[in-house]
Amino acid sequence: MELSEELRTAAWRKSSFSGDNGGNCIEVAPLSGGRVAMRDTERPEMEPWVVSGSVWAAFGKGWRNGEFDF
Repeated sequence: MELSEELRTAAWRKSSFSGDNGGNCIEVAPLSGGRVAMRDTERPEMEPWVVSGSVWAAFGKGWRNGEFDF
């Protein structure tokens, strides 16, 4: 399946915490080959960012470890 078709039919999910900030959030969708797509809920018409499963896992680990805290 082509990436554009896969993105059109992707099962997008957003955090249950998105309601805490007015619904502004990042949505994610699993794709074939272990890839993950991400998009901004405020601009879902924009092209999503697609990363490999290993990049997604490293991001999640960094997030849990507080590496992105401001």
